[in-house]
Amino acid sequence: MADEALFQFLHNELIQYVYKSAEQGEMENGRCITKLENMGFRVGQGLIERFTKDTPRFKDELDVMKFICKDFWTSVFKKQIDNLRTNHQGIYVLQDNKFRLLTQLSAGKQYLEHAPKYLAFTCGLVRGGLSNLGVKSIVTAEVSVMPACKFQVMIQKV
Repeated sequence: MADEALFQFLHNELIQYVYKSAEQGEMENGRCITKLENMGFRVGQGLIERFTKDTPRFKDELDVMKFICKDFWTSVFKKQIDNLRTNHQGIYVLQDNKFRLLTQLSAGKQYLEHAPKYLAFTCGLVRGGLSNLGVKSIVTAEVSVMPACKFQVMIQKV
């Protein structure tokens, strides 16, 4: 459990660092969110490389998404995704009913406007992992009531 607390502390400090070091104009146009997502992208690439070192190739993108929801998510957040949905046309919705990086923030709608900066790193993490598995994607997140959140993964066909 100590490593979980350290990860949450590091994540919070990362957000504070990016926002404190940014100029006032950068916060308004989303550059801080982009910086956090790019950091997550690089970390996701590295983690997926380590996690899939000894696994056989995946058959299709659904198998890749199942791996992300089960093994990858468990390694990073100590639990599986609660729900995976797809429309079988390249859009997947990953739902986490108790997302660990939001549980310390609030249980309700009090700090809902701060949620995007706490989800940007994770969006990049998923996008980076998928990228290293050969799946180009766009990952967005939405929160209606904290700490539950949904990550929407749109697969881009090459």
